[in-house]
Amino acid sequence: MSDSPLFRPLAVRSLTLPNRIVMSPMTRSHSPGGVPGADVAAYYRRRAEGGTGLVVTEGVAIDHPVAVDNPNVPRMHGDDALAGWRRVVDEVHAGGGRIVPQLWHVGPLWGAMSRVDPMLVPMRPSGLWGEPGVTSYPDRYVERALVPTEAMTEQDIADVVDAFARGARLAADAGCDGVALHGGHGYLLDAFLWESTNRRDDDWGGDLERRTRFPVAVVRAVRDAIGPDLPIVFRFSQHKQQDYQARLADTPDDLGTVLGALVDAGVDVLDASSRRFDLPVFDGSPLGLAGWAKKLTGAVTCAVGSVGIGKSLRESRATGAAPTLDNIGELESRLAADEFDLIAIGRLHLADPAIASTLRAGAPLPVFDRAVHEATLT
Repeated sequence: MSDSPLFRPLAVRSLTLPNRIVMSPMTRSHSPGGVPGADVAAYYRRRAEGGTGLVVTEGVAIDHPVAVDNPNVPRMHGDDALAGWRRVVDEVHAGGGRIVPQLWHVGPLWGAMSRVDPMLVPMRPSGLWGEPGVTSYPDRYVERALVPTEAMTEQDIADVVDAFARGARLAADAGCDGVALHGGHGYLLDAFLWESTNRRDDDWGGDLERRTRFPVAVVRAVRDAIGPDLPIVFRFSQHKQQDYQARLADTPDDLGTVLGALVDAGVDVLDASSRRFDLPVFDGSPLGLAGWAKKLTGAVTCAVGSVGIGKSLRESRATGAAPTLDNIGELESRLAADEFDLIAIGRLHLADPAIASTLRAGAPLPVFDRAVHEATLT
């Protein structure tokens, strides 16, 4: 498969990738006290040595009191954590790879499945968790989360924008090859975009253009903080953690309003998070979410979702899943047609750290195993 479109190089600002394969961000919770250790550095280096073009890390907490609610999620602030990140970056570079951290604020979902300080208030645009829908959260948590909290103030908004910018600058100082922002899945940036969680009637909410202003402000602050050379990756999604069936945009025009504003603000790569990379988004077109992002903006886009996996994530966790080689052929066809530019692979990077080399060699794909998913130390 060495002549596959998967192995074409790609340049984005100062970042040059040897191929189109991205390690998708996957939460690990293996950084005690928020400090990535030698095991984290080795984990990411193995994927770089395996030929992956770009490593996007797990979500990384910005410097804000309610950014994340798990003390084992790594943070991008504090001398100890930053020293850890410099080691991670050095190891990935030594393995021949490139790495960007995914900066994260969970917003309305702070306190999900974790004990938190009851004196702290989650950051919610309008004090809302969102309309209840199909979710994996236990009913008892959903009932508690649906109780309204305080809406974010102007000072809250300014503080979070500044925290994202500081985190981006610190990531650049640590030697990262760019910065990724988690703007999907119902987390804070997405919560401003989603009408169910943003009921404001000021400059930060109302119609879709105004709901886009907060993530745009974050992107602009990050661009100012890191300068013109490093790329910004922005993950977005239709679905939310609060409701898997929710939608960010009902029409291509709506999607273009959001994504166009983000690209104009400084986003270089639109990371379209979807259950399956080839799942059509709008009636009358076979394009997936990444395909529509590219069609609407012309930006570099990254698809993700069930590459090489024949079952849904929930089924795979429970029973394992056999590889689907036809799925890889479909991926190559869409890449060759320039529907999108990059493909993020999650579970197969857990099953095989050298999945990029496995694909290049045309070797059999590994079977995803639940135990490997749950113990992602290797």
